[in-house]
Amino acid sequence: MTEETTVEKTWRLLLARDPSARRGNPAVIEAAYAELRLRVLFPFLSHGCLTFHRNSQFPWSNDLPFIAGSAPCTVYGPSYSSVLGEGLTPKEAAALVVANLPLDCGPAFDGPWPPPDSHAD
Repeated sequence: MTEETTVEKTWRLLLARDPSARRGNPAVIEAAYAELRLRVLFPFLSHGCLTFHRNSQFPWSNDLPFIAGSAPCTVYGPSYSSVLGEGLTPKEAAALVVANLPLDCGPAFDGPWPPPDSHAD
């Protein structure tokens, strides 16, 4: 039996609306989870936004687009750098996030940002 990862556990708790999980709009959470490329990222809910990260512990990567609101939704570029789409359904918003993910955006790793194999000069 494979042990559940931090990312998998977080998604499971969000989808189950577990009392220990942060609260968010279920339709947005479900739409994001339905997207395979988002499902492998660490989801974080705060201030009406569902953000996605390449890592599972603070400090977060904060370099990916995210969803704000519930219906209609707005999709922002990393750190509110741009508005990628407004007036979207949760499903449209999740698809737009996926369309704007970097190509090298793979599964989130367990730990803080930056990645352990990065070299700070």
